[in-house]
Amino acid sequence: PPGSQNNEQGSTLRDLLTTTAGKLRLGSTDAGIAFAPVYSTGTPSGKSGRTMPNILDDIIASVVENKIPPNRTPKMNVKSEIKDEPKDDRKCILDDSSKLYNDIQYSWICDKHVLWLRDHKNRNNWKLFKECWKQGRPVLVSGMHKKMNFSLWKAESISLDFGNQQADILNCKDSVISNTNVKEFWDGFEDVSKRQKIKNGETALLKLKDWPSGEDFKAMMPARYEDLLKSLPLPEYCSPEGKLNLASHLPGFFVRPDLGPRLCSAYGVAATKDHDIGTTNLHIEVSDVVNILVYVGIAKGNGVLSKSGVLKKFEEEDLDDLLRKRLKDSSELPGALWHIYAGKDADKIREFLQKIAKEQGLEVLPEHDPIRDQSWYVNKKLRQRLFEEYGVKTCTVIQFLGDAIILPAGALHQV
Repeated sequence: PPGSQNNEQGSTLRDLLTTTAGKLRLGSTDAGIAFAPVYSTGTPSGKSGRTMPNILDDIIASVVENKIPPNRTPKMNVKSEIKDEPKDDRKCILDDSSKLYNDIQYSWICDKHVLWLRDHKNRNNWKLFKECWKQGRPVLVSGMHKKMNFSLWKAESISLDFGNQQADILNCKDSVISNTNVKEFWDGFEDVSKRQKIKNGETALLKLKDWPSGEDFKAMMPARYEDLLKSLPLPEYCSPEGKLNLASHLPGFFVRPDLGPRLCSAYGVAATKDHDIGTTNLHIEVSDVVNILVYVGIAKGNGVLSKSGVLKKFEEEDLDDLLRKRLKDSSELPGALWHIYAGKDADKIREFLQKIAKEQGLEVLPEHDPIRDQSWYVNKKLRQRLFEEYGVKTCTVIQFLGDAIILPAGALHQV
């Protein structure tokens, strides 16, 4: 407003959005959207046709034009910004957390990259989580199964209730998807002799892919849906009604991402000859994700590794000392091996995988993205090369029964 010269520097984004909305009601709808749609009409060259206002461009232009009035000079130059650079945020948390959060049971794992909250019942967990989440770091919360009705999540229970359903089953070895009876999958979940065989007689590594998901989950499994919701970690963030769960509070005219929940079930690689494959290839999720390990099956049959053999496989990984200690705890049941990467390393990983594909004589098409296509499980040898050649370190996490792994959107991971 003309009369507020003294407050120009203090103008907020809210003010800017409000004033811009009044000028640009081209996109107004019954839902009350005040902004014009972000699209244009006309030729690519822009020489003909009429271009609709691009709201984001208009807002950015307004910010740039009004940031520093012409009669003022910036308060801080580049040199002073560098000189007064603040202390690293993560270091601040690590230095101060023991003093600030001494009522919370927690540890740092994976070279202090992952926060491990060890008491799921502590009502103050969210305060430390908030500080970690600001930096886009993964968080592990253990013991969630203690809040759940365990009988609902047993393989035999799900098979009994829903065995007659049809679903997509993925063969993880060759990525072939078939639509088949769910009972077939569950019959072989803990009995290897009942699993499908592939061409060379090898046992198939199958995954029941995202079945059921979203609204189907709620409609098909209401008791399990309610059990899951009441057992979510950090309810302030993860519960649909959580005060800090922004996606749940978006106005109705927003298109929300699929927030699930979805059930992901897979056979373990312990019963296969090839341990260099995964049940979930390297990929990125578009929204924040909480993954709770609700059941771990113990496979029986010829060729299956013993419990000590499975533990030995875990111990061969590049593990944090605290995770090695958990493996030796007889009350803990390990079930899944995760490799997690920071979103900032995505371009390096993409370049590395394209390089490996060329080395292996695979066709690398410009429109193919190895991460988006979920076409790679990065095995131990490749993870070592990724570190040596690109400086990208793998964060290795073992997920035990009842562990919730919370990942920020954009984090790469494979399981």
